[in-house]
Amino acid sequence: MKTATNFFMREITSEDWEAVHSYASISDVCRFQAWGPNSERETKLYIEQVLSDTSVEDPTRYVWGLADIEEGHLIGAAEMNILDKENEIGRISYVIHPGYWGRGIATQAAEQMISYGFQNLTLHRIEAVCDPRNAAAIRVLEKNGMEKEGRMRGHLKLDQGWRDSYLYSILVTDALYR
Repeated sequence: MKTATNFFMREITSEDWEAVHSYASISDVCRFQAWGPNSERETKLYIEQVLSDTSVEDPTRYVWGLADIEEGHLIGAAEMNILDKENEIGRISYVIHPGYWGRGIATQAAEQMISYGFQNLTLHRIEAVCDPRNAAAIRVLEKNGMEKEGRMRGHLKLDQGWRDSYLYSILVTDALYR
């Protein structure tokens, strides 16, 4: 079985839409999300929006493709959004193709985003939210030293109704002493 060290983070390109669609169109991948499963058009629009958002001079959105080192194709994506520049707050998220679940890729991608946020973007606080039913996401966040702050009730509207979210965070001072 491959380990997390067999991927790298890179910019997403317009040619990546088919690889993104290969996981964004799977209902299991999006069952805890407000998006998906994507149609081809929705995936292409997502790629266009990512390219637009990340090409501005002072971006508030950073998106990386997670690429398999051996095969070179995209196996997921990782994202950092700046929620509040003045208070130096960012939020991370990630999505992995189910063929690569359980290999530590999400954990390592989250770790890299947290490091990038603190070292390159000089953030003070990095957050993540997840569905309380998503045990795998909870493990990823906790493995990265993020602390659960609480449950946000009715936080996200899904097709099947409103979803609660757990809010996790890590501060730069927490990361320095881990």
